[in-house]
Amino acid sequence: MMTWIVKIFLMIAGGTLGFLYIPELIQLFNFEGVPVWVQNEFTGMVIGIIIMYFVSIWVARYIVNIMKVLEEKILKASLTDILSGSLGLILGLVAGYLIGSQIAQLQVPFVKNILPIFVTITLGYFGFQIGFKKRDELLQLFLLSRGNVKEKKSDDDSGRHQLKILDTSVIIDGRIADICKTGFLEGTLVIPEFVLAELQHIADSSDALKRNRGRRGLDILNKIQKELPIKVEIYEGDFEDIQEVDSKLVKLAKISDGMVVTNDYNLNKVCELQGVAVLNINDLANAVKPVVLPGEKMNVQVIKDGKEHHQGVAYLDDGTMIVVEGGREFIGKEIDVIVTSVLQTSAGRMIFAKPKVYEKAL
Repeated sequence: MMTWIVKIFLMIAGGTLGFLYIPELIQLFNFEGVPVWVQNEFTGMVIGIIIMYFVSIWVARYIVNIMKVLEEKILKASLTDILSGSLGLILGLVAGYLIGSQIAQLQVPFVKNILPIFVTITLGYFGFQIGFKKRDELLQLFLLSRGNVKEKKSDDDSGRHQLKILDTSVIIDGRIADICKTGFLEGTLVIPEFVLAELQHIADSSDALKRNRGRRGLDILNKIQKELPIKVEIYEGDFEDIQEVDSKLVKLAKISDGMVVTNDYNLNKVCELQGVAVLNINDLANAVKPVVLPGEKMNVQVIKDGKEHHQGVAYLDDGTMIVVEGGREFIGKEIDVIVTSVLQTSAGRMIFAKPKVYEKAL
C-alpha cells in the first residue's frame, strides 16, 4: 500500500514539474524540429507523469525502506528531540519561503522557479539539524524564561529549591528515599532517562549481584514516585555526543542550573572541578554519624584480612570499615579495640584501631 502511495506521489510530482518546466526547457535550449503541441504545458505534464512512473518502479521500494527507518528513529527519539527538531524545521521553512519569494521575482528563466525550491529545502534541513542538535540550549532557554516569570526569591531559598538530579549510584544505594521521607531534601527530583536505561541494563545483567542491585534501584524509584510526598520528573532528553553517564549528568546540571545528588566520590570531584553544585549522600551520612575519637574503646568482630601484613578488617552496623592493626589472628572473633585514628572523607569513613589486649600487654 505504501509503495503505491509513493508511486502516485512521484507521478503527481512528475506531472507538476513537467507542466511547469518542460515547455521552458524546450524554449531555453531551442530544440529544432519540435512540434508545437509538444511545447504545450499539458503535454509536458503527461511526459512528466510517464517519466516519473518508470522512475518510481525503481525507486519507490527504496523510498519506502527509508521511510520505515525514519519512522523507527522518530519513535525511539524523545519528545524533546522531536519538538526541538520540528521547531527548527518550521523556522527554516519560513526563512526559505521568505528568501525564495524574493528570488522568484528575478526575471531569469528556470532559476526563478528552481532556486526557491532548493533554498527552501536546504534551509528547512539546516533548521531541523540546528533545532535537533541545539535542544539542550533551547531547554536551558525555556527553564530560564520559566524562572523569570516566577517571583524572585532570596538566594538561600532558590538554592534549596533547585532541581535535584539523581545519579545511578545514589538510587541503588537507597538512602535517598529515607532522606526524602524525612523532608530534608526539598525541590524537584529529576531522574534522567539515560540513568533509567543504565539501571535497566544493570537489572538485566547475567551477574546475580548486579541484577539485584539494579532491581533494588528500580524499586527505590518506584517508592519515591508513588509513596513519598516529593515531586519527581523524568528528563527525556539525551546527549548523544557524550558517552559516559556521569558526563551527561554534569551537562544536564549545567544547562538546567540543577544539583547532582550522588554518593560517587569521583563524580563528586568532577562536579566540583566543573563548578556544578553537588549533594553527596556520604557527606550527609558522615555529618550525622556519632563522632569517634582516638582512645575510645569499641567491641567489633574481625571478619577478614586487611591489605597490610597482620591487619584485620571489621565493620560497624552502618558499614563503616575498621582496620585493626594486628587483628589477623582474631579473624572470626569479637574483641575489644582501641581507636587510634579516624579518616573521614566524601568516600566514607575509615577507623583505625588496635586490639585492647595489646595495650594491656604493654
